Amino acid sequence: MLDVTVIEDPEAAVVSLDPIRARLLAELAAGPASAAMLAGQVGLPRQKVNYHLKALERHGLVELAGERRKGNVTERLMRATAASYVISPLALAAVQPDPDRFRDQLSARWLLALGARLVRDVGQLITGAAKARKRLATFALDGEVRFASAAERAAFIQELAAGVTALIRKYDAPDTEGGRDHRIVVAVHPTLKETEPTPTWTELE
Repeated sequence: MLDVTVIEDPEAAVVSLDPIRARLLAELAAGPASAAMLAGQVGLPRQKVNYHLKALERHGLVELAGERRKGNVTERLMRATAASYVISPLALAAVQPDPDRFRDQLSARWLLALGARLVRDVGQLITGAAKARKRLATFALDGEVRFASAAERAAFIQELAAGVTALIRKYDAPDTEGGRDHRIVVAVHPTLKETEPTPTWTELE
């Protein structure tokens, strides 16, 4: 089972967003189960669960983990193909965000568009690497910092931008034959705590 996988097909996205099927995916991410076992867990008839499982299986969201005999019946044990799923903007290709449409480093919506492109591109790279049976070279850095004031935050962002820009200028080799382009995305946004209310725009200024 994969830790996370990206759903690119529109029909698969629709299937995964159905509340009942999403619940079944969550149950199967915890471990293999039959339709009869799932029926008791989700409170639905076994035939209804089977119907939903077939839809999930058709779109590669669940797979056969094994079979077992129970009386005169052979039960199929299903499992989720991933512990979690992310829907790619490719599932809504005609209206997917385009960060090149406008560039505003201080816009939260531009940051969202960058994040969407990141999901789309990395999802496609993972698919390609899996088909080629090659490892995908990526790197990510995640952390938190508490700023004493808005002025401190502004100073941090200025230094961060200058440092990253300097590194890009140092290592960028656009004319090197056989080189491979890499995309760099650096983001700063307020941390959202589950125990706290959603920050207002005034608090973010």
